[in-house]
Amino acid sequence: MNPAPAAPTATATLIRIRLNLRSADVRRDLAHPDRLHKTVMSLAPDNLGEHPRQQAGLLFRLEDAAGPTPPTLLVQAHQTPDLTRLPRSYGTAETRDLTAMFHALTPGRRVRYRITASPLVRRKVPGTGRAFATKDRHREQPLTGTDAIAWWQNKAAQAGLGLHSTDITPQPRSRRPTIRRPEPGSDKQPDVFRHPLTRFDGLATVTDPDLLRQALLAGIGRGKPYGAGLLSLAPA
Repeated sequence: MNPAPAAPTATATLIRIRLNLRSADVRRDLAHPDRLHKTVMSLAPDNLGEHPRQQAGLLFRLEDAAGPTPPTLLVQAHQTPDLTRLPRSYGTAETRDLTAMFHALTPGRRVRYRITASPLVRRKVPGTGRAFATKDRHREQPLTGTDAIAWWQNKAAQAGLGLHSTDITPQPRSRRPTIRRPEPGSDKQPDVFRHPLTRFDGLATVTDPDLLRQALLAGIGRGKPYGAGLLSLAPA
């Protein structure tokens, strides 16, 4: 009897784009998160249905300039994004297949990690108690400092990572809030993403490779369309 074929290994492609600050398109995207989101989404194939970002597996992270290195845009997707769709002179790109990294995820392996995320907590807001009874509502509030670290420790454990160290770096808040408009004719309110982002860096041990692969592919936390949730790993 022939053995059953092995399940396909999860994989993805990572694009590193060193941005050209002389480009008007780059300067526009850095000032408007919703436009940066649209530029990243333009790299995905057309006709992906109702949730194209999830279908394409698109995640991204914007890393600020460091010395002579210009700002860098990291884009991850299930398949190689179509870089010809980028605006002209947008930047220089390098492509990396992440298959080898996914294969290397084994229990007990030590790794360095980085993720920019939106640590939030949902808190109940009581109803107003006016003429008509109103239900309690929930509001998402950002976490900072030790509360943000505790949030990330919990998320990392759920993602198959045991943390050894964590450094946090609040990300610049100069970028305008993102407003995602509803479809024409919809009665939904605009979706405004105002929460600040925090970068987490440190050392960890792989505790559950399957959970970790899922987290790498799907991203972690809120704000994925706006540069949050992309987890990066490197050998420690």
